[in-house]
Amino acid sequence: MSEPTTSEPATNEAAQPSAEVQALDRLVGTWKVTGGAEGTVRYEWMPGRHFLLQHVDLIQSGEPVTGMEVIGKLRPFGEPTGEEVVSRYYDSLGNTFDYVYELTGDELTGGKLTIWGGVRGGPAYFEGTFSADGATVTGEWVYPGGGGYQSTMTRL
Repeated sequence: MSEPTTSEPATNEAAQPSAEVQALDRLVGTWKVTGGAEGTVRYEWMPGRHFLLQHVDLIQSGEPVTGMEVIGKLRPFGEPTGEEVVSRYYDSLGNTFDYVYELTGDELTGGKLTIWGGVRGGPAYFEGTFSADGATVTGEWVYPGGGGYQSTMTRL
């Protein structure tokens, strides 16, 4: 049996889930969404807890929005784990959207969730605040040119 080369990843090393991704544990569960989009979203851990899955079933602007999002840190073949918590969303119409997640604060202070469309600091983003009890997230989606909408998620 040959020795692995430096271009091959160490497949037997189990990476620990990142603290930044683990902080998103407060999203796990089913949430009722109200505001500019209405319906439910459900978050669950993929085995290993490196990735959080979001299942989306909403109505926005009178149209159904159904999809799935995979949230975590990228770890491409043969490369180190990325620094940002990113996601890719897939919908039933064949669209894909990329996001960058950031959660600041902790469960004792409520905390703030920011989700940028595309890249960190981009012009499209969601900024929401967790209630002190973690039962709601209230915020707003902001789009370039002044568009966007208010959004509230309430834990079911």
